[in-house]
Amino acid sequence: VTYRPNVDIVEREGELTLYADLTGVCPEDVDVQFERGVLRLRARVRSRWNLEGADWRHQEYGAGDFERTFTVGEQIDAQAISAECADGVLTLHLPKAAAVRSRQIPVQAG
Repeated sequence: VTYRPNVDIVEREGELTLYADLTGVCPEDVDVQFERGVLRLRARVRSRWNLEGADWRHQEYGAGDFERTFTVGEQIDAQAISAECADGVLTLHLPKAAAVRSRQIPVQAG
């Protein structure tokens, strides 16, 4: 089973920040790739239990991997993308390219 993780995206002046819920995922099981304008995240969920021969009476938790893709515009500096994963949340930093960042123009007295 593959799940589509819930994602929040926040825009700040210098970057887009993406927060993906990856419940039960260890950081070493997350794979983030960027190629030709497509950002792909995949995460493998390891089994919580090693209960061979167990006689399950009730089970609600469905384990499965996560996968989601996004089309990323040219306004992102692909070489500067970074990521961290903690407490089941993957945080991706997508810095804006210098050419699209707003900047203050100083005005000097003439």
